[in-house]
Amino acid sequence: MTAPGYASSKAAHLARLSRVEGQVRGIARMVEDDKYCIDVLTQVSAATKALQAVALALLDEHMGHCVVNAVGEERQEKLREASDAIARLVRS
Repeated sequence: MTAPGYASSKAAHLARLSRVEGQVRGIARMVEDDKYCIDVLTQVSAATKALQAVALALLDEHMGHCVVNAVGEERQEKLREASDAIARLVRS
């Protein structure tokens, strides 16, 4: 099996995801502490944007590695997967 397209930036992705995890824990504490709704929503928005940034980076790496290196029918499958992922991101 070949390495995923994000292999060279795996550490950066994990660091970003750890920060998002911390943000989500902070949001849970805000709810537990009965913080103001708008303040909680602001933090939810920030965490959402952080996750979207990770998703876009992974998508870019998928396109630049997995799709570019695929051949024939596999390339069509990789393009369809990317298109489906984009559709899911747009709907979220």
